[in-house]
Amino acid sequence: MKLIKFVFISVLLVILTACSTAPGNINNQQRDVAEQGKASFYADKYHGRLTASGERFSQQAATAAHLKLPFGTRVNVTNIANNKSVVVRINDRGPYIRGRVIDLSKAMFKKIADPKVGVIDVSVTVIDNK
Repeated sequence: MKLIKFVFISVLLVILTACSTAPGNINNQQRDVAEQGKASFYADKYHGRLTASGERFSQQAATAAHLKLPFGTRVNVTNIANNKSVVVRINDRGPYIRGRVIDLSKAMFKKIADPKVGVIDVSVTVIDNK
């Protein structure tokens, strides 16, 4: 009888402990995300193709690809070398090259760096999720 009570109380404590540490709101956590890594831009061959969100990709749009952030999330992307930044909306998945954290449309990349460079060091900060 004591063993059954002990097992029951132990299981109950484990369940209560798991419930007491409920995860926070993901949107609020992502709002503060600051990520550093490499940024590149889409090749011209992707202009007009469908993105993972179902939108048509445009090299002139203020959009970008990120592996994890929800579609519609607006982020500030800052070139670490010159402190220039752009605000873009996530509407695609990628980049799929190790070390890269975001792919920008060519127009947005041009605002913060010379496209001849190809890849730059950036910080990415979430502004809002929609």
